[in-house]
Amino acid sequence: MEFRTRVETEALGFEIQPCEEILLVGSCFADEIGRHFRDEGFPTTANPFGTMYNPVSILHTLQRYKGNIPRIVFLTLGTNHVYKLKATGEIVDNCEKRPQSLFQEEKLTVEECCDYLLQSIDLLHQRNAEVQVILTVSPIRYKKYGYHGSQLSKGTLLLACQAVSDKVSYFPAYEIFMDELRDYRFYAADMLHPSEQAVAYIWERLVDCCFSKTAKHYLEEWRPLKQILEHRPFNPESDEYRQLIDKTMSKVAELRKKHPTFAR
Repeated sequence: MEFRTRVETEALGFEIQPCEEILLVGSCFADEIGRHFRDEGFPTTANPFGTMYNPVSILHTLQRYKGNIPRIVFLTLGTNHVYKLKATGEIVDNCEKRPQSLFQEEKLTVEECCDYLLQSIDLLHQRNAEVQVILTVSPIRYKKYGYHGSQLSKGTLLLACQAVSDKVSYFPAYEIFMDELRDYRFYAADMLHPSEQAVAYIWERLVDCCFSKTAKHYLEEWRPLKQILEHRPFNPESDEYRQLIDKTMSKVAELRKKHPTFAR
């Protein structure tokens, strides 16, 4: 018997290789997934100018970012709500603790979200013609909009992602969380953010869907080494532990020879 629905993930048409450089821009969910990439030894940049929740702020980040645009870029959408500075009409990325009275909150339409996403996609392709863009929608709920308003916001983003689907790939992080993990035990204490366990599960599904066989094999090689290096020994000065670390670091060096971009 099946006691839950499983969201099917489609092959992306390309595969993430071992220790590929990764750029993630978007909501704090991008930071969480970026942390998993970084922990696994992938050279990773996540939100170089801070967390960005809406398509306009994501575009602003890409316009400001002067670093290398790698082959793999994740854009993680959180909301269609934006804040405009009343004096200029400019959409700001951060209110910088200025009085709320200076800003006007607005909601982007599906068409406006599409336009900003297309600008981001075009900019990425201008800087790296081989770039592969993966869109995701963050499962984080926004209590301040009201839960109905939060769902409407996510719906707008989902429709925008669908409208540009011929130009990018899409990973269903939002759908996996909402349909497979539909239980409050998968939420953090605030009942809004996914728990560490939920993020880890979405990461596993991402690996399953998007990683090459070589990349999956690399993760298997790295896992026991990472566990040893992260373990806090009872007696770190013992000869036994020092020998274990020496042996582990020797294996890490071998792994780095096989994968020169290994970032741990």
